Amino acid sequence: MIIIDNVLVSDLLVEEQFVCDLSKCKGACCEDGDAGAPLEKEEKEFVKKYYDKVKPYMTKEGIQEVKEVGPYLFDREFGWVTPTINGAICAYGYKEKGVIKCAFEQAYNDGKIPWKKPLSCHLFPIKIQKSKQDPSVEYVNYEPREDLCKSGCSLGVKLKVPAYQFLKESIVRKYGEIFYETLDATAKHLKNK
Repeated sequence: MIIIDNVLVSDLLVEEQFVCDLSKCKGACCEDGDAGAPLEKEEKEFVKKYYDKVKPYMTKEGIQEVKEVGPYLFDREFGWVTPTINGAICAYGYKEKGVIKCAFEQAYNDGKIPWKKPLSCHLFPIKIQKSKQDPSVEYVNYEPREDLCKSGCSLGVKLKVPAYQFLKESIVRKYGEIFYETLDATAKHLKNK
């Protein structure tokens, strides 16, 4: 366990290797799960604020789902989440050449909105949980899905890229540059022990 301020980081994040391999997994994390993408409190506002600019990238089914249930909904286990179509693909997901893409991320890439996508998606396969005893404490766990992320784990090993390095952009987005630099220095220190 690596402790940085009030964040407890799983050793697996620095020990394991991972590089997302969309050509093999086809973005399956966007349709496999028990709920839509978990949203941080302020992200609910982004989802509403940018919906009109994201809508042109969405499928008819996704637009219909948002129309019926709203831009996000509350799940007892996961909190606020994006809606899904028939309990599968995220309402904001669409397929292009067999690969699931994110309408928010495409709108961001096209310069239409300044917000990339839900942080939970950007961080995946990192999952963050708040401590039940002390909500100011967070657990950062590396949890690739055994079947869906197999190709990403294999590619990470092939390219020799530690998971935390592949996920640098999202880690910096969540915790800041100093946090990442501390994590990187700790990982290098542990490797050289």
